[in-house]
Amino acid sequence: MSDQSAVAQDQLSFLNAGELVAGYKAREFTPDDVVASHLARIAALNGKVHAFIDVYADEARAAAARSTQRYADGKSLGALDGVPIGVKDLIEIAGRVCTAGSATRRDRVATQTATIVTKLEAQGAIVLGKVHTVEFALGGWGTNQHLGAPSNPWNADVPHTAGGSSNGSAAAVAARLATIAIGTDTGGSVRGPAGFNNLFGLKTTSGRISLHGIVPLSPSLDTVGPLARSVHDAALLFQAMQGPDDRDPTTADIAPSDPFAELEAGVRGLTLAVIDDRERKPVDPDILKAYDAAIEVYRTLGANIVTIDLPKPLPEFSRAAEIMMGEAYAIHGVVADNPASPMDEGVRVRVQSGKVSAKAYIEARWRAQADKAAMLQALGKADALLAPTSQVPPMPLADVDEATTPATLTRFVNQIGFCGLAIPIGFTSKAMPTSLQVVCRPYQEALALRIGRAHEAATDWHTRVPPLAKM
Repeated sequence: MSDQSAVAQDQLSFLNAGELVAGYKAREFTPDDVVASHLARIAALNGKVHAFIDVYADEARAAAARSTQRYADGKSLGALDGVPIGVKDLIEIAGRVCTAGSATRRDRVATQTATIVTKLEAQGAIVLGKVHTVEFALGGWGTNQHLGAPSNPWNADVPHTAGGSSNGSAAAVAARLATIAIGTDTGGSVRGPAGFNNLFGLKTTSGRISLHGIVPLSPSLDTVGPLARSVHDAALLFQAMQGPDDRDPTTADIAPSDPFAELEAGVRGLTLAVIDDRERKPVDPDILKAYDAAIEVYRTLGANIVTIDLPKPLPEFSRAAEIMMGEAYAIHGVVADNPASPMDEGVRVRVQSGKVSAKAYIEARWRAQADKAAMLQALGKADALLAPTSQVPPMPLADVDEATTPATLTRFVNQIGFCGLAIPIGFTSKAMPTSLQVVCRPYQEALALRIGRAHEAATDWHTRVPPLAKM
C-alpha cells in the first residue's frame, strides 16, 4: 500500500467498486491490498455471518496480483478490474463444487463455468468464493436446514433472516466481506435479500443476462442480477454481465442497455405510480412509514406521484405459482420425491406443490400473459410502479414459518416479465432495514436504476453500516 494512502488497510473492504478503481488508478492502494483486507474480514467474521460457503483464497490472491500488475503497467481491464465479488452457489465454476444450496450436491463438481463468471473475470473482477443460497433457490426467508443459513448483519445479537434465496450474496456485501455479489431472482431472490440487508438489488428482464452455467429453478422466470451498496455498483455489474450468449438462446437479439446514459438525469417530470389502500393493508406499519417518506422524497425531487387502479392485488398475480413450482418440480422433483434425500422440508413441500397437470401449467402461462397486458394497461403513462419490496421486515431465524413467504410483493414482477430495483429507504423501530422496489416495464433496467439513483442521491440510508460489519 502507498504511504500516501488515506485509507487504512482495515477500511478497504468498506469502499464501493467505483471507489476502489479510483484508488487503484491514483495508486493509493492495490488490488493485493484490497483482497487481503477482504480475506482477513472473511476469516474474522464469516463464522458469525455465514455468508461464504467456500473461499478461494489462493486464487483470489493470484488474481489480485495480476490486477495489481495491470494497474502498475497502465493496462487496466476496466471498471471492475480488481473488484472482489461473491458468487451465489447456484452458479457454476469449473472444477469447483456447486451445491445449489443442497446437501444432495455436496460433492457435485462443476465441469463448466457460467458465462457471467467468464465475463466478469475477463474484465478483471476477482472471485473471492461462493456464497450461500437457499436450497435450489426456492425460499424467501434465507433459511437452509442442512448447509446453514446466513445471519443478517443488521442484528449482531440474534440471528435474523437475510432474505432468500440470494441470502449469502446479500449478507456478504452488507457485512463488507465482498464489494459486490451476483444473485438470481425467480420470485424476488435478489430484491428480497437486498431489501433485508439495506442494499440495492436489480431484478433484470429475462434474456438480458445469460443463464448458461446456472442451476435452474424455473427457466421461464429465472434471472440474474447484482447486489451492491450503491446504484453505481449495481449498474457496473449489470452492464458487465448483460449481452447475447450463444449458449443461452433467450439472450439473442436483445440489444445491450447503457445503464449510465441517464443515470444522473433525476426524476423531475417522471410519473411514478404508488400502491393504494388495498395493497397497503398487509404491509408492516414501519415499512409503510418508510415507504411514504420515500414517496415524499420523489415528490420533492419533482416526480408526479399517482395512485393507479391495479387489475388485482399484487399477491394475486402469483398466488397460483404453477409456472415456478411446476418447472421446479420438473427439474428437482426426483430429489423431492425421494424421502431419503437430505432436503429441506420447506423446500421439499414447495417443490412437490409443482406436481400439477399440463393443463394447469399451460393455463398459468396464459394467465401470466394476460396479467402482463393488464398491468401495462393499468400503468398507462406512468414510468414506474413504486411498492414496498417486502410486506414484513427481517425476523429472527428461529421464528420463521416456512409455510409463509416475505415475497408476496416481488413475485408478480417475475410472473409478468418486468424488471425492478430494490433500494434502501430507512429502518424499522427495531433498527432493521426497509426497502422500496422500483418496478419498470420489460428491458427498462436503466430507468429503474435512474429512479433508484435519484433517491440514493437525496438520502443517506445506504451509507449506514450494520453492527456485524463493525465488529
